[in-house]
Amino acid sequence: MALGCVPAHTDTVRALAHGSISGTYAAVGSPFNHNVRMMRLVNLTDGNMMFSDDGVNAKWPVPAGSFVLYDYTSNSHPVEGSMAYSKGTQIYVKEITALTTGSVYVECTYAQGQ
Repeated sequence: MALGCVPAHTDTVRALAHGSISGTYAAVGSPFNHNVRMMRLVNLTDGNMMFSDDGVNAKWPVPAGSFVLYDYTSNSHPVEGSMAYSKGTQIYVKEITALTTGSVYVECTYAQGQ
């Protein structure tokens, strides 16, 4: 392991099937168990989705059959540290366009000890 590196771990994937997604925000799995350094929002449905971290405000649109990746540690400063989503954060999703099949997923990576 390189000097200054902290081992990364992938948290259990969070999922929500199409039958539980509507025009109202629904929680995708459980809140984060760790401070999240990387998050991938995956939309494997046939509808466009809107993700949120507060269940009220639209934050991340994800088109059908695609994903977005947020790496909060890229370009981090060795002294000032890096950003991370706090332990306990819940991710929500709602449909932008109607869907008939598939699921959405939230994938998270965290640093050892966090």
